[in-house]
Parts: sequence; C-alpha cells; structure tokens
Amino acid sequence: MSETFLPSILKQKAKEVEKMELESLLPRRETYKLYDYLKNNTQKLQVIAEVKKASPSLGDINLEVDIVKQAKNYQDSGACMISVLTDPFFFKGNIDYLRQISSQVKIPTLAKDFIIDEKQIIRSRNAGASVILLIVSALSEKRLKELYDFATGLGLEVLLETHHLSELEVAHRIGAKIIGVNNRNLVTFETDINTSLAMSTHFKEGPVYISESAIFTKEDAALVAPFFNGILVGTALMKADNVSEKVKELQIDKG
Repeated sequence: MSETFLPSILKQKAKEVEKMELESLLPRRETYKLYDYLKNNTQKLQVIAEVKKASPSLGDINLEVDIVKQAKNYQDSGACMISVLTDPFFFKGNIDYLRQISSQVKIPTLAKDFIIDEKQIIRSRNAGASVILLIVSALSEKRLKELYDFATGLGLEVLLETHHLSELEVAHRIGAKIIGVNNRNLVTFETDINTSLAMSTHFKEGPVYISESAIFTKEDAALVAPFFNGILVGTALMKADNVSEKVKELQIDKG
C-alpha cells in the first residue's frame, strides 16, 4: 500500500466523476431514519454491516459472495443499516450493487464511496441509498458543508467520517448528526482501535457516533461499546462462517 493512499484515490475519483452523467432525480426509497433508530435503540451496540468484496489493504476478501443474499442475512440478523461499497477501482464495488441491495431490503443503505461531487449524491439516492458517506479528510470544510447541505436537502442522512480531533471539530461545526470515527488511517491504511477511544472523550450530547474499521471480535466491540452508538463492520462479516452469529456477537449489550 502506498503511503499516499487518499491522494491517489481522490485523483482517480476526480477522473471518474468527470465522466459521470448528471442523473435526473428519482423518488427516494422509504425507510426509517438511521439517526432516530440509533437514538431510540441504545440498549445494545448497533451494527452497520458492510458488503465489501475487496479492499486496497487486504486485496480480495470475498469475490464470490451473493451480495443480495449477504445483505438480507445482515438484515435478518439485526443489522441497523447495510453499507455498500460502490467504488469500482479500489474496492471492486459497483453502484449496481447498491441498487440491487436497496431494492431487496427494508432497512437503510449507505453509499460507501469517496464522494466529492453532487453528481455522486444524486446517483446514490437514485440507487436507493438513504445515507451517504462524506469524509472530512477528503474535502475542504467549505466543500464538505456544501455537499452535506446538498445531501440533507435531498432527504438523505450523512455519515460524516473523521479520523482525528481537528476533523471531529469540523464535524461538530457543520452540525453533523451522525459522526463516524474511522480507526483506519486513510494515508497509511493502518488501523488502531485506540483512535476511537481517544476521540470519544470529545463527544457531544446531540450527535450519534459510529466506530468504523478494526473491529473483528466481541472484545473489540466491547471496548468501544460504552462510548459509541454503533460500529461499522465489513471484513469480519464478509469472512465469517456464520454471518448471523457474528452480527449477534458484536451487538454488545449496553443494558
């Protein structure tokens, strides 16, 4: 993995977006609001389950997976949302995966991509996403706010991803309601669950917080459970022999 992962992916993304057509807006898929669900279901650590075939750090994870079957399994196991990788170049994802999954499940779906343009937001909503990802380190604060406001104006929720304190402060300034802390450094791609623990001391009352990456076991989930509303888990679920058991194992009881 190169030491400049994020800059290289953003360069590639800019090329992709340039060729992307501006789609006409289709009706929004109806489902519950993730923020409300997380606020109202605090008795256990909620799991956002990810459909991910590959990643730059691990290479191929599960290329043969039946994505719709996997997504339905997540839903039936009690996941509160399904995250779908739509980046084709680095993650072997596809916007069609989001479309297929969103048409077959009732719970919210997250368009997981490096979003830098309004065209991607419209395309994600049209493909059935109810939530989009915006990454603080990928955008200027001004641009972040523009895209945040654009997405929420379309009735979408935004998972705003942070990696360190200055980014968390940006998220709070923007007024983000759903804030992610990614335990993966997007430049080196190394993971450290202590990122979540260190950031949690700066959380505020209003938003809900999601710990992302580096969560594989019940022990990992238990570490972040006291401070977070939910966790976003990909690799551990994509590699699990029994997906349902794995989801339940990670849903730490906070009672």
